[in-house]
This record gives sequence, C-alpha cells and structure tokens, in this order.
Amino acid sequence: MDIIEVLSYVIIIIYSLILLYILFYNLVQFQLLVNYKRKPSCVVEISPEDVVDWPTVTIQLPTFNEKYVVGRLIDNIAGLDYPKEKMQIQVLDDSTDDTLEISKQKVDEYREKGFDISLIHRKDRKGYKAGALQNGLQFATGEFVAIFDADFLPNTDFLKKTIGYFGKEKIAVVQARWEHINQEDSLITEVQAFQLNVHFTIEQSARCHSDYLLQFNGTAGIWRKEAIFDAGGWHADTLTEDLDLSYRAQLKGWKILYQEGVGAPAELPAHIYSYKSQQYRWMKGGAETAKKLIGPILKSKIPLERKIHAIAHLTGSTIFLLVFSMAVLSVPMVWAVSKLNLNMGYFMVFVLGIVAITATFYQANVLNPYNHPGLSKFRKIIKFIFLFPVFISISMGLSLHNSIAVIQGFRGKKSPFVRTPKFNLQKLNSDFNHTNQGVYLKALTKLKSGTLLEGLLCVYFIFGIVAGLRLHNYSMILLHIFLVFGFGSIFYFSIKDLRIR
Repeated sequence: MDIIEVLSYVIIIIYSLILLYILFYNLVQFQLLVNYKRKPSCVVEISPEDVVDWPTVTIQLPTFNEKYVVGRLIDNIAGLDYPKEKMQIQVLDDSTDDTLEISKQKVDEYREKGFDISLIHRKDRKGYKAGALQNGLQFATGEFVAIFDADFLPNTDFLKKTIGYFGKEKIAVVQARWEHINQEDSLITEVQAFQLNVHFTIEQSARCHSDYLLQFNGTAGIWRKEAIFDAGGWHADTLTEDLDLSYRAQLKGWKILYQEGVGAPAELPAHIYSYKSQQYRWMKGGAETAKKLIGPILKSKIPLERKIHAIAHLTGSTIFLLVFSMAVLSVPMVWAVSKLNLNMGYFMVFVLGIVAITATFYQANVLNPYNHPGLSKFRKIIKFIFLFPVFISISMGLSLHNSIAVIQGFRGKKSPFVRTPKFNLQKLNSDFNHTNQGVYLKALTKLKSGTLLEGLLCVYFIFGIVAGLRLHNYSMILLHIFLVFGFGSIFYFSIKDLRIR
C-alpha cells in the first residue's frame, strides 16, 4: 500500500467519524422531537383569575446604545396590565450616546404618571449586561424579576400569564417563547426565524417535558429573585450569562418552566454583521459555559440521562466545528473515493441524520401553530420546501465564522460583549446608508475578519464540483452545490454590507 492509498484511507476514516458525530447530534434532536410529540406539557395552564394576590415584580430593561427602540420599549412595559403598585421598572441604561437622554425623558414622563420607575446608569459598563443586571438587583424591590431586552415588545398580559406558575416551590424561571415581528423582511431574517422556531418549540418544550436541564434565554422571562441569589448571581465570565446562571440554578435544585403558549414579539437582526455578531456571542458563550460547567454537571447527583442531554446542550455549538471540518474534507474525499474505488452506498446510513433534522424543522415551522398562523398548511409546506435547503446552506456558510467563536471560547480567549443593535424595523425598507443607523452598523463591520476566507471557500467548493465532474464521481456534487451557495451567500451579504458609511 503506497502513501497515497494510506492518505486516502485516513481521509475517509476521519470524514466518517465526523459524519457519525453529526448523526449523533441529529438523533439527539430527533429524540427531543419524539419527546415533544408524546409527552404532556410541563406546565398546567393557569388563568389569571386563579391568582388571588399578585406578587411584586421588578422589571429590568438592560440597554446599551439602543436609541431606535428604547422609547418603544419603555412605552410598552408601562402599558403592561399589572397592578401599578406591585410593579417596579428599572431602565438599566449604560449607553454612551443619546439613547441615555431618551431614557431619561421616558423615565421622567412615567414617574410623573405614578410609576415606580428609575434609570440606573453606569459609566464603566463593567460586566456588560450581566454587570448591569447584577447591579440593578441591589435596588430591586420585587419578589420576582422580569427581564426584557431592548427589542422586545411583550403583550400587555405577559406578567399575568406567567407569574402564576411560581406557585410551585423551587421554580426559578418561567421562560416565554420568542416571536418575530420582522420575520419576512429578508432572507437573513427568514433563516433566523426558521432556526429559532426549533429552539422555542421542540428544544425548550421537550427539555421541559422531559425534566432535562434547559435555559433562560436572556429575555422574555421571569426569575424568582431568591433563585438568582442562591445560584450565585449574574456572572460576567462568559458571553452567555443567561445560560450560565440557568445551569447553576438548576444544579442547585431549582427548576425552569418553559411556557410555549406565551409569546413575546421581538425584532430579528436584519443586517448580516448584526446576525454574525449575535451568532459569535452565542457560539463563543456556549463554549465558555460548557468549559465552565461540564465538570460540575458530571460531579452532580442528577440522573445520567439528564447529564447526557445537558452536556449535549452545552456543547451544541461544537456542531459547527464538525460541519466546517466535514465541508473542507469533502473535496479531498472526491479524490480519495475515486482512488480507492469506494462504494459510497455505505454512507447512506448518514441519511438518517438528514431525515431526523428534516422532521424536526418540519414540526417547528409547518406544524407549529404559532408560526405564520394566517398561512394555510399548504403555503407553509411550500415555504418549508424553499427555506429548508437555504437554511442548511447558510448554516454551513456560517460554519467558519462560528467555528472560530467556538475555538476561542474553549481556549478562554476573552472578548467584549458586543450587543446586537435593533432599529425599530417592521419592514426592511430603509436604506442604512441614508440614515444615522449606519453609525451602529459600521462598528459591527469590524467583525469582518474571515470574510475573504469565506469567499475563497466558495471558490474551493466550485473546484470540488469541477473535480467531481472530471473524475465522474458525483457523490459530493449536491453537498458542494449547497456549500457554494452557503459560503457564497455569506460572502455576498458581507461584502455588500461593508459599504455602510
């Protein structure tokens, strides 16, 4: 056996192991789907009329340079249907621009109307969002703490629909489902909603149904203040302070309830660099939290099945490392398969993973009653047929960017919390270059490292298609088409948005 044959076998073995990991990840997702379909809800519906005495609630609104949405946010929160004397509002505004003045005006306006509302401003922004939340707690008078990010618009009955679930002991958090007010703005927002619908139907509900560890999503949820303190408070040593505190609280014996029936509308990032910065924070923060908490999870006394799912959840971002490795190796695989005259029929077993993930996304986006409730099932199916391959392609196109974030997270490389700016958009019909919005977006284009490499990878996979055609090996051509579209789309959107002035 010559060196070329040995190298061919090595490539095929590594590629097969990567596919096995991806298959395992997809089957874990499929198990959540099965549990979602067969198990009863983890919550029993509670009517507001069942609550005899409304408890005190502190509402924290962490903001930073969100001048386009902060006024809308405060107006919305002041409009919540809840006893005014039982509600404290904290605007935790660490802004360095004229957002702060808008916040001050709104706080003064509602204080004159009799609201218990205050503006808490820090100049050093130590600990970023986690630091702002922790700092606000020392002034919090509520028994419970509701948190809403700047782009969220909870319905007026949000508190009354959720607060009653704390009647059970050891409930730390009630988390609501995210809704999307600008889902149809662009391909970028459609793809984000497509993915988030899986998390906020299948994943969160099934983990709750199955008594697995789940997470508070950083916003649109309510904490029992006692649980925050018992778990050690907000920590700023990861970029996903919400995931970190969620797990620390559950390891202390607290529980999280997910209420799929309560939605909280919010604005999706409409700009590729906003989307990339959010993905970077989530992927890197997930890796940082995994590194921090897997040890305590393994040492804990929770059942083995819960440990397995917890670790799978915390390490979920590593899937991008495997997807990127699989993509890069797919081109030499064309050559290796041809060299060894390998029968690719054996790889059909990995189609199970595609079937599993397709079923999961179909449930979340077609059968999900909260997704486009005005559309007929037929139109949802047509939309799914278009969006599913686009989502797969763009997810693969983001695999380089997200892999860098994951590696940095596990290595312990620190980076600042870069917030995702929102612009009060119902429709993406404004030209960013002709508004002051470009000031916020220009800062995010500093995250453009890797864009050139994404373009080069698009060319690399075009070469893979050509190589497959020349070698009469068509086993990878469909994958390479997806990769060309994915990396090409990310490169195109990134270059297009670099023109922001």
